[in-house]
Amino acid sequence: MSLPPSASRDPLSTADAPPTADTTALDEAVREALAITRRGCAELLVESDWIAKLRRSAANGKPLRIKLGLDPTAPDIHLGHTVVLNKLRQLQDLGHTVIFLIGDFTSRIGDPSGRNTTRPPLTIEQIRDNAQTYYAQASLVLDPARTEIRYNSEWSEPLGADGMIRLASRYTLARLLEREDFTQRFRANVPIAMHELLYPLMQGYDSVALHSDLELGGTDQKFNLLVGRDLQKEYGQEPQCILTMPLLEGLDGVDKMSKSKGNYIGIQEAPQSMYAKLLSISDTLMWRYYELLSFQPLQAIERLRAEVESGRNPKDAKVLLARELVTRFHSAQAADAAQADFELRARGGVPQEIPEVRLSLPEGGLALPAALKQALLVPSTAEALRMIAQHGVRIDGGVVEDRGLRLQAGTYVLQVGKRKFARVHLS
Repeated sequence: MSLPPSASRDPLSTADAPPTADTTALDEAVREALAITRRGCAELLVESDWIAKLRRSAANGKPLRIKLGLDPTAPDIHLGHTVVLNKLRQLQDLGHTVIFLIGDFTSRIGDPSGRNTTRPPLTIEQIRDNAQTYYAQASLVLDPARTEIRYNSEWSEPLGADGMIRLASRYTLARLLEREDFTQRFRANVPIAMHELLYPLMQGYDSVALHSDLELGGTDQKFNLLVGRDLQKEYGQEPQCILTMPLLEGLDGVDKMSKSKGNYIGIQEAPQSMYAKLLSISDTLMWRYYELLSFQPLQAIERLRAEVESGRNPKDAKVLLARELVTRFHSAQAADAAQADFELRARGGVPQEIPEVRLSLPEGGLALPAALKQALLVPSTAEALRMIAQHGVRIDGGVVEDRGLRLQAGTYVLQVGKRKFARVHLS
């Protein structure tokens, strides 16, 4: 975000007398905090307000309250979710209070952001089940000892009908319809349910209840975050600043990372799977992942990028990134094992740990396509036949071309593609 024309090029400069040693130290701390805040972000609003909050916090030693709200609409967190979690951890490491807000109340409404249809609300049971794993997974990024966990049902449920009416009176329908997705649906005569209009208000009220100084979210959350800022003014509070983070592209480099699109990396995926997926991304997408997911200093990333541009193999940079992320979510030992497993597979070898499957042997032997399906290496016999035709199936390391092959009693290592293995015992 650019500064207004009237501002100095240095956002921390003032027109006051020359700074003392104390103010110089304070400004240096604020400058560092501002650089950390800006790193990888899409937008910081309002930057001058955030600088004022940082200066006040540095002067009085009182931590700022930084909020991230997530609705537990699914049980698992993927790397795309960690973009905002990483930023939260960086601000947490500066000494500020991080509030991890679980939207157990707002999940019942369903966030309409980016939707062109009404989102079906979740049941209380679904929300409870998903919430059980959310914080455990987020704790792989955040420091649990310094994280405040809250549920927005704490203050949303006690509002009741009277409180909800009073809250609704503080915002206008015209303002809500300024939201892009609401506007598009309204113009296209696509139904907008009344409860959907409540979602931005309830998310905004969370900021009032928590006295938030800064709220984080993806770029698709900008409108909701601004509602929180407006409502805080209505309730006589100092308005929060908002920090939006880019939406991370999935493995395809096109669509937003999403489990439904199959282009995601779950943070609880097996180390070997996480490592292999990260090695599969394009050379261009790799730098996007470095910017949004790596904790390496920006200077170190730029040096690495310059080395790659000067001829160093891009795979070296992917290996470093994959090792960093596998170590973060598993361990250094897991990263070593994942790297060794990947290199072994690349040489055509068989990993040490593969599924063991025992199958019954019918009279006359078991047809290979049926064996592949029963070993869960393919979803169907038709897919098995297709893979055999494409020379994508191996038995004990040798490529199979006979679609009519029948396996007899014994033990076989079956392989489909580069990554799917099973040791099959037929008897």
